[in-house]
Amino acid sequence: MSDWTAFGRVDADGTVYVKTSEGERVVGSWQAGAPEEGLAHFARRFADLVTEVDLTEARLNSGAADAGGSLSTVRRIRASLAEAHVVGDIDALAARLDKLAVLAEEKAGEARAAREAARGEALARKTALVEEAEKLAAESTGWKTAGDRLKEILDEWKTIRGVDKKADGELWKRFAAARDGFTRRRGAHFASLDQQRKQAHTVKEELVAEAEKLSDSTDWAATANQLKELMNQWKAAPRASKESEQKLWERFRAAQDAFFSRRSEVFSARDNEQRANLERKQALLAEAEALDVDGDPKGAQAKLRDIQAQWHEAGRVPREAAAGLERRLRAVDDKVREVMDSAWRRTTKEDNPLLAQMRAQVAEAEERLARAQAAGDARRVREAEQALASKRQFLQLAEQAG
Repeated sequence: MSDWTAFGRVDADGTVYVKTSEGERVVGSWQAGAPEEGLAHFARRFADLVTEVDLTEARLNSGAADAGGSLSTVRRIRASLAEAHVVGDIDALAARLDKLAVLAEEKAGEARAAREAARGEALARKTALVEEAEKLAAESTGWKTAGDRLKEILDEWKTIRGVDKKADGELWKRFAAARDGFTRRRGAHFASLDQQRKQAHTVKEELVAEAEKLSDSTDWAATANQLKELMNQWKAAPRASKESEQKLWERFRAAQDAFFSRRSEVFSARDNEQRANLERKQALLAEAEALDVDGDPKGAQAKLRDIQAQWHEAGRVPREAAAGLERRLRAVDDKVREVMDSAWRRTTKEDNPLLAQMRAQVAEAEERLARAQAAGDARRVREAEQALASKRQFLQLAEQAG
C-alpha cells in the first residue's frame, strides 16, 4: 500500500488534516494514541476508497458490471471526496474518478444503444410474428400446418424480451385477435365440411341402394349401362367422412361385382355353348359341301334336308361366324335346288319326284313343328314355323310352275 500518510498531519491537539491542492482541511481528530497511528487510521480509510475504485474500474473494463451502476458508484465516490474523512492523495483519486466517469458514461451510452438496438430488434421480431399470424389467419387453408405454425409463433414470442410494455401489449392484442380469427375460420370450415360430408353420405347411400337393387338383374346390357352411370355419379359426388366413405364404397363395389360376376358366368357359359354349336355346324357344313349333287341329286337333297334339320337344332353360334356359315349352307341349298329344278322340268307334275320330295319336306317340317310345340321350346317353335312357311311357299311355287 502506498504511504498515504504523507498527505496528512496531526497537530498538537490531535486534529487530523489532509493536504490537497486547495490547501489543508480537517478530516477528524485523534486522541487515542500517537499521531502516526492517527494518520495510519485515516490512510486506511483512503485505501478502502482506492480499493473500491479499483474494483469498480476492473469490473467496468471487463464488462462484468452494469455501466450505469458503475457510473453511479464513480459519481458517489467522487462527490464524497470533498468531505471524506480520509488521508491520502485526494487530488489524484479525484482525477482518476473523473476519467472513470468519462469511461463509464461512454460504456453506459454504448449499453443504452445496445439495449435500444435489442429493443428495436425484439420489437421487429414480434411485429414480424404478428404479421405472419395475421396473414395465416386471413388466408391459410392448410389448417393443420397453419395451426402448428401459430403454436410455434407463440413459443417463439415467449422467448423475446426487451419490448416496452405498451408496444408489447398492443402487439399481443393483434396476435391474440389473429389466433382467435383463425380458430373461428377453421371451425366454420370444418362445420361446413361436416355438413357436406353428411350430404355426401346421403347421396352415396342412395347410390349404394340403387346398385344393390340392380345387382340381381338379368337384363345384362341395360343394367350394365345403369351401373356405369351410377359409377359416374359416385365419382362426381363429394366425399363422405373417411370411415363412412370406405364402408359405402365397399357396399357399392360389392353390388357391382355381384352383377358383373353373374353376367360373366352367363356369358362364359353362353360362349362355351356357342363354340360347341359352331363346331357342330362346321362339321354339318363340311358334310353338306361334300354332297355329290350332280351325281345323285335326290340323295343329295335328302341328306341336305337331314343336315338342315340338324343345323336348326344345333343352336346359335358366335355372331361373327354366323353369317359366313349361313351363306355357305345357302350356296349348297341353291345348288341342290337348281339341279332338282332342272330334273323337275323334265317330268310331269304327277311323276315329278321333286314335288314329292318337297311335299315330304313340308310334312316333315309340320312334324318338327308339332314336336317343338309339344316340348314347349319357344325358340325351336319359332324356327320350325319359319322353316315350314318357307317349304310351303317353295312347294306352292313348284306346283304352280308345273
